[in-house]
Amino acid sequence: MRVLIVDDHTLVRAGLSRLLQGFAGMDVVAEAMNADQAIDLAAIHRPDVVLLDLSLPGRTGLEALSGILEKAPGTRVVMMSMHDDPLHVRDALDRGAAGFVVKDAAPLELELALRSAAGGEVFLSPRISSRMIAPLLGKAKPAGVAALPPRQREILAQIGRGLSSKEIAAALGISVKTVETHRARMMEALGCRRANELVLLAVKHQRELG
Repeated sequence: MRVLIVDDHTLVRAGLSRLLQGFAGMDVVAEAMNADQAIDLAAIHRPDVVLLDLSLPGRTGLEALSGILEKAPGTRVVMMSMHDDPLHVRDALDRGAAGFVVKDAAPLELELALRSAAGGEVFLSPRISSRMIAPLLGKAKPAGVAALPPRQREILAQIGRGLSSKEIAAALGISVKTVETHRARMMEALGCRRANELVLLAVKHQRELG
C-alpha cells in the first residue's frame, strides 16, 4: 500500500512516516506540508491512500481533499484531526473521504483505518462514531404505549384484561378518581376519542404491557 502523508508539522510527519513504514506492506511514497503540495504530490505519485490532516495552513484539509480526489480520483483519503467535531466529519465524508481518525488514536486504529480505506471501506474512529450516532439515538424516543409512564402502563394492562375502574383501583390500592384521571390522560396521549378505543388499544398491546 502506497501512502502519502500530509501534515504541516515536520515532527508529526516524521513520526507518522516511521510508524507507517513499520506496518506490513505499507510504503510512504511522499510527504506534504500544505494543501497545494498534497494535491501536486497526489497527482504525481498516485498513492493508494492519503493520510490528510484536517488543519493545514492556507487552504484547509477539506479543500485539499477535494483537490486530491479531482487530480487522483482512484486515491482514497483518510482524514485525521485533533478534534472529533461531527460537522467536520460529515463534511469530509460528503466530500468523499474514506475515513476519519483522531490524532490520539492507537497505532492499531490508524493501521485499520488505512487498510479499510484501501479496501474500499469507510472507517471512523470509535470515538467519532459514538458522537455521530448519539444524536440519532436521542431522537429515537419511545412513542405511543411505550411512552406512557409506568403507572399508566400498569392501568392500561388492567383495562386490557377487562377490569373496571373500581376493580383497578382496588387492585392497585388507589382511588377510582385517580384511575379515571390516568384513563383520561392516556386517551389524550394516545389519541383515543372514545373509551372503547382505549380498551381496544389495551388489548392490542397486552403482551407488550405484560
